[in-house]
Amino acid sequence: MVKGVQSGTVQAEQLKQDGNLYFKKNRLGAAIDAYTEAITLSPNVSVYWTNRAVCYRKRNDWTRVEEDSRKAVELDHTSVKGHYMLGLALVQREKYAEGIKELQRALDLGRGASPQNYMVEEIWEDLAKAQYSEWERNSTKRSWDLQNLKERCVTALIEKRLRDDAEVEGFIDEVTDSTSQQLEALDSVFSKAAESDTPTELPDYLCCRITLDIFRDPVIAPSGFTYEKATILEHLEQVGNFDPITRQPLYPWGLVPNLAIKEAVEAYLEKHGWAYKMD
Repeated sequence: MVKGVQSGTVQAEQLKQDGNLYFKKNRLGAAIDAYTEAITLSPNVSVYWTNRAVCYRKRNDWTRVEEDSRKAVELDHTSVKGHYMLGLALVQREKYAEGIKELQRALDLGRGASPQNYMVEEIWEDLAKAQYSEWERNSTKRSWDLQNLKERCVTALIEKRLRDDAEVEGFIDEVTDSTSQQLEALDSVFSKAAESDTPTELPDYLCCRITLDIFRDPVIAPSGFTYEKATILEHLEQVGNFDPITRQPLYPWGLVPNLAIKEAVEAYLEKHGWAYKMD
């Protein structure tokens, strides 16, 4: 019995390797078949499900991507790829809140495993796109609602002025001046209400001095300067162990998460979803 189980496990692993090879050659049908056989032999191995989900993603079969990735995270709650694929599938179905939650979970898990992992950057980009899409949809609705409300308010003011014109002879100029002031005040109120949805220049203190992009995972060096974690680690590994601004010696263990800046970025993005847009 044990031999049979071991044999099935070995065979399933070989099928996974075959599937990986087929996938690299863009033979998606063959890859899916290989992963499916592996799943049949060892249904409790999360990676088989995520690998098949990736194939379905390439085919834009988002229903199956969601099904397989849900099974993957059920088997392994720490599966970066599982949460990532699930998030993408949910976003495709415009379930932004759920999708963003899954993508954020994948990003957090990925950063914990390896902040310089290529997948971390890929996840962040898809998360930012999802956040921007959700903001864009909500912003469009808010703008539409504000415009309709403003038009109703303007109509109400004009109708009131016409009634006042008919009732107050000899004071037409005063009524007109009052209405003009009210219309100006109305413009000011609605312009203020639309400010958070109007793109502006990002505050410098929320941006990395190296990438010039808004912080994702800020860390502070002994010099007091804050950098994007993956970027400064890449600098230390490829350029040298020194602070890129002060040139003082700097090693990875000298970097500390800048929680204050991270919270500030999160608060800013929550109010200004347009800042998620990537060039």
